[in-house]
Amino acid sequence: MAGRQLRMRMVTIEPGGVFGPMHDHRGRPGTVYILQGVITDHRDGVATDYGPGVGWPEDRNTRHWLENRGAIPAVEISVDIVRQE
Repeated sequence: MAGRQLRMRMVTIEPGGVFGPMHDHRGRPGTVYILQGVITDHRDGVATDYGPGVGWPEDRNTRHWLENRGAIPAVEISVDIVRQE
C-alpha cells in the first residue's frame, strides 16, 4: 500500500442524473454499495440495475458509466484504493 490510500466516498445521483462519462478503474480498484434508490451500471453494452443492499466490484477491467433512472436520489458508498498525491 506504499504510495496509496484507501478512500471512501458517499455519492448521490439525483433522478435523471449521470455519473460519467465512460471511465475505467485501472490502478484504482474498489467496490460500491447502494444505500438508497437504484443505480444503473452501463458496461460492455449491458445495463444492470442495482438497488439498496447490493453493489459491484470495480477492477482493472471495469469500464463503465452510471445513471439514476428512478424517481428518488440514488446514494452509494464507493470505496477504492488510489495513489497518494
